Amino acid sequence: MSGYAELHCLSNFSFQRGASSAEELFKRAAQHGYRALAITDECTLSGIVRAWQAAKESGIPLIIGSEMRIEEGPRLVLLVENIMGYQNLCRLITLARRRTTKGEYRLLKDDFDQSREGLLALWLPGSPEDDANGCWLKELFAARLWLAVELHCGADDAGRLKSLLTLAQRLKLPTVASGDVHMHARGRRALQDTMTAIHHHCTVAEAGYRLFPNGERHLRSLDALPQIYPQELLAETLRIAERCQFDLGQLKYQYPHELVPAGHTPSSWLRELTEQGARWRWPGGISEQTWQQIEKELGLIAEMNYESYFLTVHDIVRFAREQAILCQGRGSAANSAVCYALGITEIDPSRSNLLFERFLSKERNEPPDIDVDFEHDRREEVIQYVFRRYGRHRAALTAVVSSYHAAGALRDVGKALGMPPDQVNALAKCAGSWTDRLPSPERLIEAGFDPDSPVLHKVMVLAGELIGFPRHLSQHPGGFVISEQPLETLVPVENAAMAERTIIQWDKDDLDLVGLLKVDILALGMLSAIRRTFDLIRDYRGRELTLATIPAEDGPTYDMISRADTVGVFQIESRAQMAMLPRMKPQTFYDLVIQVAIVRPGPIQGDMVHPYLRRRNREEPISYPSEALRRVFERTLGVPLFQEQVMELAIVAADYTPGEADQLRRSMAAWKRHGGLEPHKLRLTEGMLKNGYTLEFAEKIFEQIRGFGSYGFPESHAASFALLTYASCWLKCHEPVAFACALINSWPMGFYSPDQILQDLRRHNLETLAVDVRYSDWDCSLEPGQGEQPALRMGLRMIRGLREDVGLRIEAARGEGPYISVADLDRRAGLDARSRELLADAGALRGLVGHRHQARWAMAGIEPQLALFEGIDSPAEAAVALPVPSVAEDLQADYATVGTTLGPHPLELLRPQLQARRCRSSSDLAAIEHGRYIRVAGLAIGRQRPGTATGVIFVTLEDEFGMVNVIVWADLGERQRKELIGSRLLEVHGRLEMKEGVTHLIAGRLVDLTPLLTGLDVRSRDFR
Repeated sequence: MSGYAELHCLSNFSFQRGASSAEELFKRAAQHGYRALAITDECTLSGIVRAWQAAKESGIPLIIGSEMRIEEGPRLVLLVENIMGYQNLCRLITLARRRTTKGEYRLLKDDFDQSREGLLALWLPGSPEDDANGCWLKELFAARLWLAVELHCGADDAGRLKSLLTLAQRLKLPTVASGDVHMHARGRRALQDTMTAIHHHCTVAEAGYRLFPNGERHLRSLDALPQIYPQELLAETLRIAERCQFDLGQLKYQYPHELVPAGHTPSSWLRELTEQGARWRWPGGISEQTWQQIEKELGLIAEMNYESYFLTVHDIVRFAREQAILCQGRGSAANSAVCYALGITEIDPSRSNLLFERFLSKERNEPPDIDVDFEHDRREEVIQYVFRRYGRHRAALTAVVSSYHAAGALRDVGKALGMPPDQVNALAKCAGSWTDRLPSPERLIEAGFDPDSPVLHKVMVLAGELIGFPRHLSQHPGGFVISEQPLETLVPVENAAMAERTIIQWDKDDLDLVGLLKVDILALGMLSAIRRTFDLIRDYRGRELTLATIPAEDGPTYDMISRADTVGVFQIESRAQMAMLPRMKPQTFYDLVIQVAIVRPGPIQGDMVHPYLRRRNREEPISYPSEALRRVFERTLGVPLFQEQVMELAIVAADYTPGEADQLRRSMAAWKRHGGLEPHKLRLTEGMLKNGYTLEFAEKIFEQIRGFGSYGFPESHAASFALLTYASCWLKCHEPVAFACALINSWPMGFYSPDQILQDLRRHNLETLAVDVRYSDWDCSLEPGQGEQPALRMGLRMIRGLREDVGLRIEAARGEGPYISVADLDRRAGLDARSRELLADAGALRGLVGHRHQARWAMAGIEPQLALFEGIDSPAEAAVALPVPSVAEDLQADYATVGTTLGPHPLELLRPQLQARRCRSSSDLAAIEHGRYIRVAGLAIGRQRPGTATGVIFVTLEDEFGMVNVIVWADLGERQRKELIGSRLLEVHGRLEMKEGVTHLIAGRLVDLTPLLTGLDVRSRDFR
């Protein structure tokens, strides 16, 4: 046989149809000696960039196509012949997807009136008598239509072949062989059947004729194909493949140009805006060094034709600032003086260590990636501005491919194989969240499963194959693709699940490969909290603050940070960061930059943390391998902590060009997934030896680079985050009540719940006032306190289940005059029965009628007024003596209704019982010697499992005095997973470790004391 090209093949990007990845398909096609392979997923090109890469790696040409079913019409496979055909295929998919809901498509016959040039069509007739559809297609596609013959060793392949050839002869159509391939190898048959059942929401046993009768829809060998198809049909595949010459590399993306005013070019207008920004940023004049940096950047931007990209981002940031939306650029853009002048980033290049090539380089020849954070609850305003500015035909969000993790794979496969729902749920829980590891036999036994069960074994095998497969396309948090030409000429566009959103069909990671511009419009809760804090301070104190006017290098702020008093602040609020702060003792802004970056997987895995701390604390001397590298490493005491330093090292010590150094960074980021770091080892070693460095030093540096893995943290990113870290810490130090108030009003965000924020406030002897309809707004607010600091009045938003519109009505009606009774409140605020009940249970009526029992009684007596008596209060009822709730009852009601209490902490009430169990409190720990075996108990308010902790879980316990940090080793976590994960009140037996101001309890045994809480609703923040 002279060769074969498969023209009808579905990958796993067909979403629960194809059972193999593009990489597997092209690898098998190469092994069989195929001449080309078409990827034709149904009405989607979402996996075509991955297929393009797989094709290049295998050496087998890719034919781009798509399988489609026309409404009330035939089924086709459309293949792209040239760039016009590609654009028309994108348009057809966009039309079909945009006219219906996410995940569906409707393709109409009329859609082909303007969108068929450059496309070859393979017709898949529904029956051998389908002449009508054949005639319509023949007229539509003229000399570009074939009848596809697909044979799969069925009961009467000879008869089917004869009837299809007769149909083709009758319509005078050429015929071609194709395989309707759904898997690369026959061994995926079980998975393909399972995915079919998942797709149709049934079990495999119920799937019936939806399943293929055999496993023949795989890439068959060149020896097998001539036994199935006539030679002429096989040869025709090569003639069709020869006509399909389009490659994704032919796409030409253009940036939007309407941002340039008349009389300017993009280059001159970018220069004008940069010069304006420079006068704003440096009112006292710009240094010669900084101006040279700006000139260098503008020259490179112009050379690479990226001016419109910068103008686009500047326009978005300008809109946000005009709307008083707090925003800040992060990431590698902080390496750019132009971005600073344009207001995109807040990192002053004259005060930082710039490496512009980390952001943009000629050798890389890719668009720069600019990420801008906006207030999380106002970002939608910015997103809709972009849609209005460019139109939905030119702007869309990028997609994110949601892939199967272990829990989801077990759940879907378990359902498909007919497991009962309770067992499916229990099995999925065994895997936990966001892991790709299947549960161990020990965990299965613990959950009541038999690991040797044949059904369970089949579920585990199939789930293992399914892990990593694409499950669906979801929406990127804010990655925008904006184009000069209609986006549908580059990539199909479809509706997102959210209203008023459209997304392209490519994952964010695919964009760089095809050179598309992406602007990340991201949401950051801390920006909302900081802006709200500024507003509260302005309204309460009359003081205007901005990020720029917060006093710099404040001693009390750094003292607070060094004590690890950082609950609620940005980036350094986790237990791991708190454990590091007393050892680092940051005293300058650059110390914060390092602090943000050092508690990360890269520095930890690269063994950089302890050497840095020893040098910082003068426990070992600071040394540099050469004077040339002193400049690179001096700011981090001779220890490489940042990606930029690795790049600078390669330039200085191994004669890399800046662009080559960026390639090293990219190889560092990808080597765990794709390899490719070894060539750099040889290059680095040779370069360092040539420049006089020792082999030992070169090998050590390379091991540190390997340690960075995909987690190496850029200094520019750390500096951007450190700005917000310092701002949030200054506000917590000097305006703690306003800051706590803003955090709660911005929730959900961060590690800590409103209860934990309020508990922290009370531990600092600051005043908190209860929810009260006489004073509380919807948001938490500030009221005059007993000292210099105001008191925090809890808002109606804290009442669980109370709708925002009800809370705002209560607030607005009170503005017309104080409430005099619950009947007055009910009438003026228009309360329904549910709202009355919630207000009474939450204690929010205490000031009007007394304790909760009285409030419930009073609200129960309110009846709807007839129109005749509207505005007239009901006659007062005789007072009824109701018992006062006990302290325990109030405590339980507080947690159930508002999630916190202003009464005693639950552990204060339980302390006698805990003392009887010999449990120490958090306040006792300072007086206990290091290494002592003790018991503690507390509310489990947080569980964290960092990716680099090899299964170690960090648990935070809270009692009436403070918090205890507990370390649970992986083996104990496995043995006592039920107690570890399920306990709300947890007793820990363990060894106390105290070093350099950091206290931990190393757990040896866990005991679940949750029954002691008797219904208390305490919620933890787990694995965030």
